[in-house]
Amino acid sequence: MTSNRIRQGDDVIVLSGRDRGKRGTVLRVFSNGKALVDNVNVVKKHERPNPNKGQTGGIIEKEAPIHLSNIALYNPNRKRGDRIGSKTLADGRKVRVFRSDNEVVDPS
Repeated sequence: MTSNRIRQGDDVIVLSGRDRGKRGTVLRVFSNGKALVDNVNVVKKHERPNPNKGQTGGIIEKEAPIHLSNIALYNPNRKRGDRIGSKTLADGRKVRVFRSDNEVVDPS
């Protein structure tokens, strides 16, 4: 169920949840339909110490995965989240485009 609409390194905006409106960069996309976004969905995790690995115990904050349906690619022209489509260019390359203004997402 992987989607090629949102990829690692994309600038996204959160559409729903307690972090609604926050922007961040996608760190990783998982095959279960979730993505890890920088500084979004930060949760506190209680870790117990592990002297074998040299880890001290305590409460750490880390990003938790967020579902792909709750994030949208950020469109810098419209300054808001936008839906994504795909288009084949004249030279045969398949690129992602914003649905609102048909602007190409990745020009490379």
